[in-house]
Amino acid sequence: MVLKGAPKAPVAPRGSRSLGTRENHEGPGPSSQRERSAREAQRQDTAQTPGEMSGEMSGEMSEEKPAEGVPAEDNPVPNGRGHEAGDSAPAPTATAIAAPAEGAGKPEDTEAQRAESSEFLSAIDDKKNPRFTDFEGKTSFGMSVFNLGNAIMGSGILGLAYAMANTGVVLFLILLTVVAVLSSYSIHLLLKLSGIVGIRAYEQLGYRAFGTAGKMAAGIAITLQNIGAMSSYLYIVKYEFPLVIQAFLRLDKPEGEWYMNGNYLVIIVSILVILPLALMKQLGYLGYTSGFSLCCMVFFLIAVIYKKFNIPCPFVDFTLNATLIAVGNDTGPENPACIPKLVNLNSQTAYTIPILAFAFVCHPEVLPIYTELRNPTKKRMQHVSNISIAVMYTMYFLAALFGYLTFYGEVEAELLHTYSRIDPYDTLILCVRVAVLVAVTLTVPIVLFPVRRAIQQMLFPNKTFNWPRHVAIAVVLLSLINLLVIFAPNILGIFGIIGATSAPCLIFIFPAVFYLRIVPNEEEPLRSPPKIMAAIFAGIGFLFMIMSLSFIIIDWTSGSSSASSGH
Repeated sequence: MVLKGAPKAPVAPRGSRSLGTRENHEGPGPSSQRERSAREAQRQDTAQTPGEMSGEMSGEMSEEKPAEGVPAEDNPVPNGRGHEAGDSAPAPTATAIAAPAEGAGKPEDTEAQRAESSEFLSAIDDKKNPRFTDFEGKTSFGMSVFNLGNAIMGSGILGLAYAMANTGVVLFLILLTVVAVLSSYSIHLLLKLSGIVGIRAYEQLGYRAFGTAGKMAAGIAITLQNIGAMSSYLYIVKYEFPLVIQAFLRLDKPEGEWYMNGNYLVIIVSILVILPLALMKQLGYLGYTSGFSLCCMVFFLIAVIYKKFNIPCPFVDFTLNATLIAVGNDTGPENPACIPKLVNLNSQTAYTIPILAFAFVCHPEVLPIYTELRNPTKKRMQHVSNISIAVMYTMYFLAALFGYLTFYGEVEAELLHTYSRIDPYDTLILCVRVAVLVAVTLTVPIVLFPVRRAIQQMLFPNKTFNWPRHVAIAVVLLSLINLLVIFAPNILGIFGIIGATSAPCLIFIFPAVFYLRIVPNEEEPLRSPPKIMAAIFAGIGFLFMIMSLSFIIIDWTSGSSSASSGH
């Protein structure tokens, strides 16, 4: 037994536990006990395999790892073995303890990462959806009413008396009421769409409904409509400004002075007044000028009402009687020329619907004004539009009624020109001319903003605000409009063509078609009352467009158009 165990005695010092066990069992006693103890120690020593030693070594390395800062996945596998369930248990424990310790010490890093991530995502959204304003909610309710009212009220009020003369009082009132109600309903559709899809740009609604084709159609219609409006405003400047100067200087027969040339005056006004205002970055900045412009038009209305009771009927042209003194209205049943017509249909009736539609077009400006409104809500913006339309409706009817009752069948397409036939040096009419000139001049920058945005959407859709481009578009637009005004035949042609094409699209057709396309059928089926009303609304728009264009074409071909007669 002793000889058998003797060769393995040197193996005992391999483990600390074997040495300790042997020391504990050494002492006085029989040799058999010592041999038995030696064999037990030998079995324990042989039971400690190299795997256990590698496990101990792995445990020691895992305990030393945090101090060295070596990641767990970078630890070499001891003895070339893969991690087994039992061997890898200590290492993940140390790693799991170290990981929370590192994260728990920096809670602000997590919040910073979240904030940075949200800013990055919002930056991506801003790049995908460019904003047209740098601020929201800074324009008051009253200023918004002024801006929208100024967008509605333009040179159209000067042609309404002529429209009433060619439709009659009752028919004109019916048409005016219908167009005003339909315009309000159209704004309701636009505001509802903007609330559904979160878009406050007319062109973007078109893009959401029909893609690029819809955006281009809306942009072209806005461009044509507002260029026509600005052209009509500047045409008034071209025609009325020389008369104002002539009245101031008391020139009976101008001799070709340059300051009596309307073309030069239009260019001067565009450069000195309109261009600086058109370069404003935000539409809300023009609220004060809009309020002043509306005050000028109120003064115009008061003067029209006053003149009704101071101009005789029938009036005598100033060129026929330079010493005419107003002695009061000589109206009566013996003079049929001084009897108002309730209903009147003639070839010029074709111009009535386009003029009325043009007079209530403000839809390109609605969404930009909505964007800059303080505390913007659909209900609040609807109140802005309803108040603006109601005020303009009242002023339109009163101006048309008293203008028509002053001149009856002799009223011209441009009302102020008719007053100059009586007395070109009338002080009140001179002041009215100045007020109208100021009003229409201050309206041009309001109307130019949507055109510039439409061009931006069509040509530079993904570009942010840029001052050189902002200025360049305004300069090019004003130059084009000046050329159009200088070579345009008359104001009625502008009213008729533009009003018969782009105005029905912007008021009736586009809002209804966009509504049918954008609102999902799950929310409102095609046979639901709102969508049926929208479809009927679009049909009315197509009917107005076809009817007006047909009448105008027939009128031109027959040669009886007032456009060719110089009105």
